[in-house]
Amino acid sequence: MRLTRRSALGGLGALAVAPAFARAPESGRTSVTVSARTIPAFEPRSPEKTRFGKLVFRSGLVLSGDHERFGGFSGLWRGTSGADIIAVTDNGFWLTAKVVSRDGRLTGLDQAELAPILGVSGRPLHRSRYYDTESLCISEGVAYMGVERTHDVLRFDWAGEGVMARARIVPVPREVKRLPNNRGLEAIGVVPAGQPLAGAIVAISERSGADDEPTLGVILGRQPGLFQVARHDGYDITDLAFLPDGDMLLLERWYRTLRGVGMRIRRVPAASLKAGALLDGPALIQADFGQEIDNMEGLAVHQEGAKTILTLISDDNFSFLQRTVLLEYELA
Repeated sequence: MRLTRRSALGGLGALAVAPAFARAPESGRTSVTVSARTIPAFEPRSPEKTRFGKLVFRSGLVLSGDHERFGGFSGLWRGTSGADIIAVTDNGFWLTAKVVSRDGRLTGLDQAELAPILGVSGRPLHRSRYYDTESLCISEGVAYMGVERTHDVLRFDWAGEGVMARARIVPVPREVKRLPNNRGLEAIGVVPAGQPLAGAIVAISERSGADDEPTLGVILGRQPGLFQVARHDGYDITDLAFLPDGDMLLLERWYRTLRGVGMRIRRVPAASLKAGALLDGPALIQADFGQEIDNMEGLAVHQEGAKTILTLISDDNFSFLQRTVLLEYELA
Protein backbone atom coordinates (compact mmCIF):
# COMPACT_ATOMS: atom_id res chain seq x y z
CA MET A 1 0.00 0.00 0.00
CA ARG A 2 1.16 3.54 -0.70
CA LEU A 3 1.19 5.58 2.48
CA THR A 4 -1.20 8.50 2.68
CA ARG A 5 1.87 10.66 3.14
CA ARG A 6 2.51 10.27 -0.57
CA SER A 7 -0.33 12.53 -1.64
CA ALA A 8 0.60 15.05 1.01
CA LEU A 9 4.14 15.17 -0.33
CA GLY A 10 3.03 15.46 -3.93
CA GLY A 11 3.01 19.23 -3.87
CA LEU A 12 6.51 19.34 -2.39
CA GLY A 13 7.78 16.89 -4.98
CA ALA A 14 6.46 19.08 -7.77
CA LEU A 15 8.68 21.91 -6.55
CA ALA A 16 11.82 19.79 -6.69
CA VAL A 17 14.07 19.75 -9.73
CA ALA A 18 13.41 16.50 -11.59
CA PRO A 19 16.55 14.35 -11.92
CA ALA A 20 17.60 13.16 -15.37
CA PHE A 21 16.41 9.57 -15.05
CA ALA A 22 16.32 7.06 -17.86
CA ARG A 23 12.91 6.49 -19.42
CA ALA A 24 10.73 3.56 -18.40
CA PRO A 25 11.16 0.35 -20.42
CA GLU A 26 8.11 -0.67 -22.42
CA SER A 27 9.27 -4.26 -22.90
CA GLY A 28 12.29 -6.38 -22.08
CA ARG A 29 15.06 -5.51 -19.65
CA THR A 30 16.70 -2.17 -18.96
CA SER A 31 19.98 -1.94 -17.05
CA VAL A 32 20.04 0.21 -13.93
CA THR A 33 23.03 1.58 -12.10
CA VAL A 34 22.37 1.23 -8.36
CA SER A 35 24.30 3.35 -5.87
CA ALA A 36 24.57 2.10 -2.29
CA ARG A 37 25.36 3.89 0.94
CA THR A 38 26.31 1.67 3.88
CA ILE A 39 24.27 1.72 7.10
CA PRO A 40 27.00 1.18 9.72
CA ALA A 41 24.62 0.66 12.65
CA PHE A 42 20.92 -0.16 12.86
CA GLU A 43 20.54 2.10 15.91
CA PRO A 44 22.75 5.18 15.37
CA ARG A 45 22.59 6.26 19.02
CA SER A 46 23.98 2.82 20.03
CA PRO A 47 26.41 1.93 17.24
CA GLU A 48 27.87 -1.01 19.16
CA LYS A 49 24.47 -2.70 19.53
CA THR A 50 23.69 -5.53 17.10
CA ARG A 51 21.05 -7.61 18.92
CA PHE A 52 17.45 -6.38 18.51
CA GLY A 53 14.88 -8.71 20.03
CA LYS A 54 15.40 -12.12 18.43
CA LEU A 55 17.36 -10.75 15.47
CA VAL A 56 21.00 -9.81 14.99
CA PHE A 57 21.64 -6.92 12.62
CA ARG A 58 24.24 -7.85 10.00
CA SER A 59 24.30 -4.93 7.60
CA GLY A 60 22.21 -2.48 5.63
CA LEU A 61 22.22 -0.20 2.61
CA VAL A 62 20.42 2.89 1.37
CA LEU A 63 19.88 2.35 -2.36
CA SER A 64 19.26 4.71 -5.25
CA GLY A 65 19.02 4.03 -8.97
CA ASP A 66 19.49 6.06 -12.14
CA HIS A 67 16.06 5.14 -13.50
CA GLU A 68 12.67 6.73 -12.95
CA ARG A 69 11.11 3.35 -12.16
CA PHE A 70 13.62 2.48 -9.43
CA GLY A 71 11.83 2.55 -6.07
CA GLY A 72 8.44 1.69 -4.63
CA PHE A 73 9.57 -1.84 -3.73
CA SER A 74 6.74 -3.76 -2.10
CA GLY A 75 7.65 -7.41 -2.57
CA LEU A 76 10.98 -9.22 -2.19
CA TRP A 77 12.55 -12.62 -2.89
CA ARG A 78 16.11 -13.78 -2.36
CA GLY A 79 17.57 -16.95 -3.87
CA THR A 80 18.62 -19.97 -1.86
CA SER A 81 22.29 -18.99 -2.04
CA GLY A 82 21.53 -15.35 -1.23
CA ALA A 83 23.26 -14.18 -4.40
CA ASP A 84 20.13 -13.31 -6.40
CA ILE A 85 17.52 -10.76 -5.38
CA ILE A 86 14.21 -9.99 -7.05
CA ALA A 87 11.81 -7.24 -6.07
CA VAL A 88 8.55 -5.88 -7.46
CA THR A 89 7.53 -2.25 -7.48
CA ASP A 90 4.06 -1.13 -6.54
CA ASN A 91 3.51 0.10 -10.10
CA GLY A 92 4.16 -3.08 -12.04
CA PHE A 93 7.91 -3.59 -12.59
CA TRP A 94 10.44 -6.31 -11.80
CA LEU A 95 13.86 -5.54 -10.37
CA THR A 96 16.47 -8.30 -10.71
CA ALA A 97 20.01 -7.98 -9.36
CA LYS A 98 23.02 -9.73 -7.87
CA VAL A 99 23.83 -9.10 -4.22
CA VAL A 100 27.36 -7.91 -3.54
CA SER A 101 28.82 -8.60 -0.08
CA ARG A 102 32.19 -8.29 1.61
CA ASP A 103 33.15 -9.96 4.88
CA GLY A 104 29.53 -10.97 5.45
CA ARG A 105 28.15 -7.44 4.98
CA LEU A 106 26.06 -6.06 2.12
CA THR A 107 27.95 -3.59 -0.08
CA GLY A 108 25.69 -3.14 -3.10
CA LEU A 109 23.69 -4.54 -6.00
CA ASP A 110 25.23 -5.48 -9.33
CA GLN A 111 23.79 -6.38 -12.75
CA ALA A 112 20.54 -4.65 -11.81
CA GLU A 113 17.76 -4.62 -14.41
CA LEU A 114 14.20 -3.35 -14.54
CA ALA A 115 11.48 -4.90 -16.67
CA PRO A 116 7.71 -4.39 -16.87
CA ILE A 117 5.59 -7.18 -15.41
CA LEU A 118 3.52 -8.65 -18.25
CA GLY A 119 -0.16 -9.49 -18.11
CA VAL A 120 -2.01 -12.40 -19.70
CA SER A 121 -2.01 -10.76 -23.14
CA GLY A 122 1.58 -9.59 -22.91
CA ARG A 123 0.52 -6.02 -22.14
CA PRO A 124 2.51 -4.47 -19.26
CA LEU A 125 0.58 -4.51 -15.98
CA HIS A 126 1.39 -0.85 -15.37
CA ARG A 127 -0.93 -0.05 -18.30
CA SER A 128 -3.76 -2.14 -16.89
CA ARG A 129 -5.98 -2.33 -13.84
CA TYR A 130 -3.51 -4.86 -12.35
CA TYR A 131 -0.80 -2.22 -11.90
CA ASP A 132 -0.73 -2.20 -8.07
CA THR A 133 1.62 -5.16 -7.52
CA GLU A 134 2.32 -5.47 -3.80
CA SER A 135 3.73 -8.88 -2.83
CA LEU A 136 6.00 -11.57 -4.25
CA CYS A 137 7.27 -15.06 -3.57
CA ILE A 138 8.97 -17.64 -5.78
CA SER A 139 8.68 -21.36 -5.13
CA GLU A 140 9.63 -24.35 -7.31
CA GLY A 141 10.28 -22.05 -10.26
CA VAL A 142 6.90 -20.30 -10.07
CA ALA A 143 6.50 -16.66 -9.03
CA TYR A 144 3.33 -15.65 -7.20
CA MET A 145 2.21 -12.06 -6.84
CA GLY A 146 -0.53 -10.29 -4.89
CA VAL A 147 -2.29 -7.38 -6.62
CA GLU A 148 -4.00 -4.71 -4.58
CA ARG A 149 -7.20 -2.91 -5.64
CA THR A 150 -8.23 -5.77 -7.98
CA HIS A 151 -7.46 -8.28 -5.16
CA ASP A 152 -5.96 -10.91 -7.42
CA VAL A 153 -3.21 -13.50 -7.16
CA LEU A 154 -1.07 -13.92 -10.27
CA ARG A 155 1.37 -16.70 -11.15
CA PHE A 156 4.32 -16.62 -13.55
CA ASP A 157 6.57 -19.30 -15.07
CA TRP A 158 9.70 -17.78 -13.58
CA ALA A 159 12.00 -20.74 -14.17
CA GLY A 160 11.04 -20.97 -17.83
CA GLU A 161 10.64 -17.36 -18.87
CA GLY A 162 11.83 -15.04 -16.11
CA VAL A 163 10.73 -11.43 -16.52
CA MET A 164 9.19 -12.26 -19.92
CA ALA A 165 6.66 -14.60 -18.31
CA ARG A 166 3.02 -13.61 -18.66
CA ALA A 167 0.65 -13.55 -15.73
CA ARG A 168 -1.90 -16.26 -15.12
CA ILE A 169 -4.74 -15.55 -12.71
CA VAL A 170 -5.13 -17.82 -9.68
CA PRO A 171 -8.81 -17.99 -8.64
CA VAL A 172 -9.56 -16.55 -5.18
CA PRO A 173 -12.71 -16.72 -3.00
CA ARG A 174 -15.29 -13.96 -3.34
CA GLU A 175 -14.44 -12.73 0.17
CA VAL A 176 -10.99 -11.73 -1.11
CA LYS A 177 -12.50 -9.78 -4.02
CA ARG A 178 -14.51 -7.76 -1.49
CA LEU A 179 -11.48 -6.40 0.36
CA PRO A 180 -11.22 -2.61 0.76
CA ASN A 181 -9.82 -0.88 -2.32
CA ASN A 182 -6.37 0.03 -0.97
CA ARG A 183 -6.13 -2.67 1.74
CA GLY A 184 -5.55 -5.74 -0.35
CA LEU A 185 -3.11 -8.65 -0.59
CA GLU A 186 0.11 -7.15 0.77
CA ALA A 187 1.68 -10.48 1.76
CA ILE A 188 2.10 -13.77 -0.07
CA GLY A 189 4.07 -16.98 0.45
CA VAL A 190 4.13 -20.71 -0.26
CA VAL A 191 4.12 -23.21 2.60
CA PRO A 192 7.44 -25.11 2.62
CA ALA A 193 7.93 -28.85 2.26
CA GLY A 194 7.35 -31.06 5.28
CA GLN A 195 4.23 -29.22 6.41
CA PRO A 196 0.60 -30.43 6.16
CA LEU A 197 -0.14 -27.54 3.77
CA ALA A 198 3.11 -27.85 1.79
CA GLY A 199 2.79 -26.12 -1.58
CA ALA A 200 -0.29 -24.10 -0.63
CA ILE A 201 -0.32 -20.38 -1.43
CA VAL A 202 -0.96 -18.15 1.58
CA ALA A 203 -1.95 -14.52 1.08
CA ILE A 204 -2.91 -11.92 3.70
CA SER A 205 -4.57 -8.53 3.34
CA GLU A 206 -3.01 -5.44 4.80
CA ARG A 207 -6.07 -4.51 6.84
CA SER A 208 -9.55 -5.76 6.03
CA GLY A 209 -11.39 -4.17 8.96
CA ALA A 210 -11.23 -1.31 11.41
CA ASP A 211 -8.24 -0.46 13.63
CA ASP A 212 -6.93 -3.50 15.50
CA GLU A 213 -9.63 -5.78 14.11
CA PRO A 214 -8.25 -9.01 12.60
CA THR A 215 -7.40 -8.97 8.92
CA LEU A 216 -8.34 -11.55 6.30
CA GLY A 217 -6.04 -14.27 4.99
CA VAL A 218 -6.59 -17.00 2.42
CA ILE A 219 -5.14 -20.45 1.70
CA LEU A 220 -5.16 -21.43 -1.98
CA GLY A 221 -4.46 -24.94 -3.23
CA ARG A 222 -4.12 -27.65 -0.60
CA GLN A 223 -6.88 -27.52 2.07
CA PRO A 224 -8.12 -24.10 0.88
CA GLY A 225 -10.02 -21.71 3.08
CA LEU A 226 -10.06 -18.39 4.87
CA PHE A 227 -8.42 -17.43 8.15
CA GLN A 228 -7.77 -14.28 10.15
CA VAL A 229 -4.67 -12.63 11.53
CA ALA A 230 -4.81 -10.72 14.81
CA ARG A 231 -3.65 -7.10 14.64
CA HIS A 232 -2.26 -5.09 17.54
CA ASP A 233 -1.12 -1.54 18.22
CA GLY A 234 -2.15 -0.11 14.85
CA TYR A 235 0.21 -2.28 12.79
CA ASP A 236 -0.76 -3.31 9.26
CA ILE A 237 0.50 -6.42 7.44
CA THR A 238 3.01 -5.67 4.68
CA ASP A 239 4.59 -9.05 3.86
CA LEU A 240 5.16 -12.63 4.99
CA ALA A 241 7.83 -15.28 4.60
CA PHE A 242 8.13 -18.86 5.82
CA LEU A 243 10.97 -20.26 7.90
CA PRO A 244 12.30 -23.74 7.02
CA ASP A 245 10.42 -25.23 10.00
CA GLY A 246 7.11 -23.94 8.63
CA ASP A 247 6.66 -21.03 11.03
CA MET A 248 5.41 -17.89 9.29
CA LEU A 249 7.01 -14.48 9.73
CA LEU A 250 4.76 -11.44 9.39
CA LEU A 251 6.27 -8.07 8.52
CA GLU A 252 4.13 -5.21 9.84
CA ARG A 253 4.18 -1.43 9.70
CA TRP A 254 2.45 1.55 11.27
CA TYR A 255 2.47 5.14 10.06
CA ARG A 256 1.54 8.28 11.99
CA THR A 257 1.75 11.79 10.55
CA LEU A 258 3.65 13.25 13.49
CA ARG A 259 5.46 10.10 14.66
CA GLY A 260 6.80 8.64 11.43
CA VAL A 261 6.94 4.91 10.69
CA GLY A 262 7.28 1.78 12.82
CA MET A 263 8.18 -1.81 11.92
CA ARG A 264 7.57 -5.16 13.57
CA ILE A 265 8.10 -8.82 12.68
CA ARG A 266 5.96 -11.51 14.34
CA ARG A 267 6.49 -15.28 14.30
CA VAL A 268 3.37 -17.43 13.85
CA PRO A 269 3.64 -21.17 14.72
CA ALA A 270 3.29 -23.50 11.74
CA ALA A 271 0.67 -25.63 13.47
CA SER A 272 -1.75 -22.73 13.76
CA LEU A 273 -2.08 -22.16 10.01
CA LYS A 274 -5.37 -23.67 8.91
CA ALA A 275 -8.73 -22.60 7.55
CA GLY A 276 -10.88 -20.85 10.17
CA ALA A 277 -7.95 -20.05 12.48
CA LEU A 278 -7.08 -16.75 14.14
CA LEU A 279 -3.30 -16.42 13.80
CA ASP A 280 -1.09 -14.58 16.24
CA GLY A 281 2.44 -14.82 17.54
CA PRO A 282 5.21 -13.05 19.47
CA ALA A 283 7.29 -10.21 18.08
CA LEU A 284 10.85 -10.94 17.00
CA ILE A 285 11.73 -7.26 16.57
CA GLN A 286 10.14 -3.82 16.82
CA ALA A 287 11.70 -0.64 15.49
CA ASP A 288 10.86 2.98 14.72
CA PHE A 289 12.70 6.10 13.55
CA GLY A 290 15.20 5.58 16.36
CA GLN A 291 16.54 2.83 14.11
CA GLU A 292 17.45 2.80 10.43
CA ILE A 293 14.08 1.94 8.90
CA ASP A 294 11.68 3.45 6.43
CA ASN A 295 8.40 2.14 5.04
CA MET A 296 9.38 -1.54 5.26
CA GLU A 297 7.23 -3.61 2.89
CA GLY A 298 9.25 -6.57 1.57
CA LEU A 299 10.58 -9.61 3.49
CA ALA A 300 12.61 -12.60 2.27
CA VAL A 301 14.22 -15.55 4.06
CA HIS A 302 17.14 -17.71 2.94
CA GLN A 303 19.71 -20.01 4.58
CA GLU A 304 23.47 -19.67 4.91
CA GLY A 305 24.28 -23.13 6.17
CA ALA A 306 22.67 -23.35 9.60
CA LYS A 307 22.05 -19.58 9.71
CA THR A 308 18.62 -18.17 8.86
CA ILE A 309 18.91 -14.79 7.14
CA LEU A 310 16.10 -12.24 6.89
CA THR A 311 16.26 -9.52 4.23
CA LEU A 312 13.93 -6.50 4.24
CA ILE A 313 13.34 -3.73 1.71
CA SER A 314 11.39 -0.48 1.99
CA ASP A 315 8.93 1.21 -0.34
CA ASP A 316 10.00 4.83 -0.78
CA ASN A 317 6.73 5.74 -2.50
CA PHE A 318 8.89 7.44 -5.16
CA SER A 319 9.23 10.35 -2.75
CA PHE A 320 12.47 12.29 -2.31
CA LEU A 321 11.68 12.46 1.42
CA GLN A 322 11.85 8.67 1.81
CA ARG A 323 14.54 6.04 1.21
CA THR A 324 14.96 2.62 -0.32
CA VAL A 325 16.49 0.73 2.60
CA LEU A 326 17.80 -2.84 2.32
CA LEU A 327 18.40 -4.54 5.70
CA GLU A 328 19.84 -7.94 6.59
CA TYR A 329 19.46 -9.81 9.90
CA GLU A 330 20.30 -13.21 11.29
CA LEU A 331 17.69 -15.05 13.36
CA ALA A 332 19.31 -15.53 16.75
